[in-house]
Amino acid sequence: MAMSEYQTESATLTVGPSNRLDRVIRRVEWIAQPWLVQMLLRLAIAVPFLKSGLLKWDDFLQLNETVIYLFTDEFRLHLPGGPYAFPAPALVAFLAACGEVFLPLLLILGLGTRLAALGIVLMTIVIQITVPEGWPVHLTWVAIALAIAAFGPGRLSVDYLLGDRRLRSR
Repeated sequence: MAMSEYQTESATLTVGPSNRLDRVIRRVEWIAQPWLVQMLLRLAIAVPFLKSGLLKWDDFLQLNETVIYLFTDEFRLHLPGGPYAFPAPALVAFLAACGEVFLPLLLILGLGTRLAALGIVLMTIVIQITVPEGWPVHLTWVAIALAIAAFGPGRLSVDYLLGDRRLRSR
């Protein structure tokens, strides 16, 4: 279909594929508002970590015995020359369980969001070293967390109320 132009007294009106594409893009941009995308990214990464973290606890600050067993006898760090056992497995299990609860809660609230997202990146790197075959999911987690760190928490966040209103575009 050829593009045609109609002259009016005030402006030239372009009708054709380019104008239709622009309208579609404007509609997509209207749906994909940055504040909505930022909130959904925070929730998307928080949910799997929070669910995993909550399963690690029996009571307040009381780790599940299975978790300690996994870090002691099952989980290994797949590094060159390895795999290696986790050093201080009970401590590592405790820290991992704390991080899997605390960091997602920060992301849900949008408090300390950029640092919480970087914490998720670091946890995901350790998870990747522990479970190398999980890389497709781990890559997704890292991409989401880095997007949060790069573009911020969005309008629906405590950080926004506290002044973190920068939306990075480059």
